[in-house]
Amino acid sequence: MPDRQMESVFDALDRFQIEIPSWGFANTGTRFGKFLQAAAATNLAEKMSDAGMVHSLTGACPTIALHVEWDFPRGEADVPEAEHLAAEHGIAPGSINPNLFQDQIYKLGSFGNPRAEVRQAALAHVYESIRIAQRLGSRDISLWFADGSNYPGTANIRQRKRWFEECLHACHERLSANQRMLVEYKPFEPAFYHTDIADWGMALLLARAAGERAKVLVDTGHHYAAQNVEQIVAWLLDENMLGGFHFNDRRYADDDLTLGSIDPYQVFRIFHEIQMFEWERGNVTGIAYMIDQSHNLKGKMEAMIQTVMTAQELMAKAALVDRAALAVHQTQGDLVRAEQCLKDAFSTDVRPAIRAWRAAHGLAEDPMEAFRQSGYLERATRERAEKNAAQATSYA
Repeated sequence: MPDRQMESVFDALDRFQIEIPSWGFANTGTRFGKFLQAAAATNLAEKMSDAGMVHSLTGACPTIALHVEWDFPRGEADVPEAEHLAAEHGIAPGSINPNLFQDQIYKLGSFGNPRAEVRQAALAHVYESIRIAQRLGSRDISLWFADGSNYPGTANIRQRKRWFEECLHACHERLSANQRMLVEYKPFEPAFYHTDIADWGMALLLARAAGERAKVLVDTGHHYAAQNVEQIVAWLLDENMLGGFHFNDRRYADDDLTLGSIDPYQVFRIFHEIQMFEWERGNVTGIAYMIDQSHNLKGKMEAMIQTVMTAQELMAKAALVDRAALAVHQTQGDLVRAEQCLKDAFSTDVRPAIRAWRAAHGLAEDPMEAFRQSGYLERATRERAEKNAAQATSYA
């Protein structure tokens, strides 16, 4: 690889950080049940340990996304422990995620619930989540809502929109000056007739109604089949409204598969749009790159390491696009040469350059193999197997 390309790869990897989710290390499942893993993390200490291990191997994951309901069962009282554990494992708390879908009171929604007392309870939970984030020094509050309805005529769609505007604005008023609120969207599931925030346009309008520190969060699995996600990314960039990502992959809908396992070229195209935007504007966007995946069958640690390695590889490939040449080809309407700029970069084997980058930073050249040789998985299995077996549930 020429020196110029090697420099581009090193620069992209030096700047690239991707946040890993605490829940990605715990036992998860579908609505049909769970397949438990003996080495799955059973508490925040084990999640932090796993996250620290992934970061030590990849050098790209200095923060961990935390879920208030699952990681802070006592609310703000658990903040000191979270701070201690993060410091112990060489990582920092990242985005804070309220839970607005699991409590029994949310049967008819949270911010869109027709009962005022439920909306107030949801607000109180987000307010506490914001306080937790402030105490931890976390910038982003990540909001996803399951709100919607399953049958025509059962909900006042316009009224629910107004309730969302009111509640999101109220949350925005509680943010510190350095905090952001990320509004996520999803077309369906668990609401199958209408979802209150069903697409990026709805999320954009609600974020703007909330306030200037509200942005849109794009989950790559939250789209209909064949959706042009990179076009959405490009529009949000141009509107200065792209706050971050939840990266995963999907074949049909929100499958939460490991990044790039189905369509790595799409992720490459997304990274290209971001890098092209930054090249044109001469500035860095401050986008929060986060992983949101459900590792139900793959080993959780290996799936996370595999995902981070794939993200690094695709980011490095996008850095190889000859953007100056591409801009000329686009202006001249030279379709073949323009497309070839992307295809040439995507076809380049960047793995030797990434191994060189890792070696230069004192990292394992092959993080997956280093993990397998470390004995970490075997130790975690011994320490956690009994606790995970106790979680086994019979589904009749």
